[in-house]
Amino acid sequence: MTEPHSGKVSEIVLDNPPVNALGAALRRHLLASIDAAESDPAVVAIVLRGAGTAFCAGADIAEFASGDMGDPSHPELLNRIEACAKPVIAAITGVCLGGGLETALACHYRIADPSARFALPEVTLGILPGAGGTQRLPRLTGAGEALALMTSGPTINAARALELGVIDRLTDGDVVAAARALAAGPDCPAVRRTGALPVPADLADAVVDARGRLAARSISQAPARIIDCVAAITSDFETGSAVEAMLFNELRTTEAARALQHAFFGERKVSRIPGMGREVKARPIAKVGIVGGGLMGTGIAIALLNAGLSVIVVETRHEAREKSWDAASKAILRDAAKGRIAEAVADARIAALTMAEGLGVLGDVDLVIEAVFEDLAAKEQVFTALDRIVRSDTILASNTSTLDLDAIAAFVADPSRVVGLHFFSPANIMRLLEIVRGAATAPDVLATAMAFAKRVGKVGVVSGVCDGFIGNRLFEEYLRLAYFLLEEGALPQEVDGAMERWGMAMGPLRVLDLAGQDIGWAIRKRRAVEQPDRPYSGIPDRICELGRFGQKVGKGVYEYPDGRTAVPDPAIDRLIVDYSQEIGVERRAIEDAEIVDRCLLALINEGARIVGEGIAYRPVDVDMIYLNGYGFARERGGPMFQADEIGLATVLEKIRALAGGRNGWVWEPAPLLIELAAQGKCFADLND
Repeated sequence: MTEPHSGKVSEIVLDNPPVNALGAALRRHLLASIDAAESDPAVVAIVLRGAGTAFCAGADIAEFASGDMGDPSHPELLNRIEACAKPVIAAITGVCLGGGLETALACHYRIADPSARFALPEVTLGILPGAGGTQRLPRLTGAGEALALMTSGPTINAARALELGVIDRLTDGDVVAAARALAAGPDCPAVRRTGALPVPADLADAVVDARGRLAARSISQAPARIIDCVAAITSDFETGSAVEAMLFNELRTTEAARALQHAFFGERKVSRIPGMGREVKARPIAKVGIVGGGLMGTGIAIALLNAGLSVIVVETRHEAREKSWDAASKAILRDAAKGRIAEAVADARIAALTMAEGLGVLGDVDLVIEAVFEDLAAKEQVFTALDRIVRSDTILASNTSTLDLDAIAAFVADPSRVVGLHFFSPANIMRLLEIVRGAATAPDVLATAMAFAKRVGKVGVVSGVCDGFIGNRLFEEYLRLAYFLLEEGALPQEVDGAMERWGMAMGPLRVLDLAGQDIGWAIRKRRAVEQPDRPYSGIPDRICELGRFGQKVGKGVYEYPDGRTAVPDPAIDRLIVDYSQEIGVERRAIEDAEIVDRCLLALINEGARIVGEGIAYRPVDVDMIYLNGYGFARERGGPMFQADEIGLATVLEKIRALAGGRNGWVWEPAPLLIELAAQGKCFADLND
């Protein structure tokens, strides 16, 4: 809308709650408002601001995901703003991101308050700034700084934006009032069109440097195409803009862009619990107890302290308490030393941490998270004691990664207050929080767990109760197939290398070395009793019998001569070859494509089984767990996204072909996969 002020300044408001996204309707209104203000002889200048607390968080992602952009296009609108004969001043508060920042760059002057945050994060969606951003930003900041912002997408504060030249002025007062006063006063800036500014002096050197720093194995082509756009800058703005438009459209249809946008929307979808009405309210959580001060408990404590919560860590061993306190305080002080937080904030966080020896101090906490070792008897001891100590409304959570949450809930008088909060190590770094709903978990307890995940900066995904829940249940099938590949002819470095080249952060065998081979060994022993019809390869047990428990002891599937770097070990290669001979399997060369295909199909099939059983609400829940907890490349979208990319009929055909071969029992197709393939549907159809 447009509001005239004093007959001289036209104030145009971007009003599209909650973040003023530049959808087609808002673009049409903005274009009409610019035209009206320019044609009004009483108006001498224009102030552009956002409604509420944000300037603009960018384009409507759903538009370019669908390809239905509508008129006017964003580039057409911004070219019109820049061409306006009257000064256009952007008054910026809150977020100014993506297309919102491109809009501000098309204005003739930019003034912001200290709350403002700026970014061009399109690269994280597999695309590039497509409304002139690649052409305008370098003219203001220099090509090197602009490329750093656009190829990685970091958010910068207002002070840094001023330093770089992204904005022209910073004000501590009312930014809109300051912009109006500037526009109406004698010092109103002249029309300065960003697209007409000179070509940046550092253009050639910055492009060469950026290309040299490109990741060798980047799945997304967005960073390279952003560099191409900047390289196309000339004194003729239209020439570079044409390159930008062409490359934007090229990227928009790539698998990486679809996958990254699937991840973006998926993280929002998984926060919604199907069937839970708005009347279900989360309980307030301010004070949290953690039982267990080991690596996991300490990581959880750090995550909670960083979220402003008060934390009590209960650890019976004096030495472990000291170690936990030291690790937590050092992590917080390290953030202060690096300028991430103020020293006063660090001091407050450390002051909010209490170490205790006994459970008696937890009588008045809102939530208790049990983080003792994976043993049901140990869990029983903790939960039975807690049930006598804490308030009746205190939520009791277990960090168990595989054990039966319903069995744990049975240890307390009111199982409705028990929920699983499965953090991933290191808990203060990893984004995933697998939230396990027990058969008796109360709706408000589940809602509280989801709100808690958001509070501590995690992607919360709900899982039902089964052995391993969603993430580890899939990982078991992934590992099972990886070891069968070793039996048939692959070596560890070949399996891991194939998956890492495809996009996994770490291959499956390296992951288990990092987690601890003894942990997997214990799980296999338990499952050999509980699930005798789903045997594993004997290779990992042979490795464990040698005391090779992984990176922590310097040897596992690999050797770790420096304690960290995995080095192939000829002794393990011989063990694998000898085992193949022992079980009568003739080894053969296995190409990367087959390794990736079989490992991915194992994840897809088990994921379909989990969704079909109702353990996961939707296929996207499986994907978000794998993207945020298991190193699955965001540019690949997750196993269920990949299934849709391949086509479910093709997936089913491949699985049935494998079912006719060695260990065919592994490849029984999931009923949901059969059903959807027969109907010509895809997993995405189930996500909404």
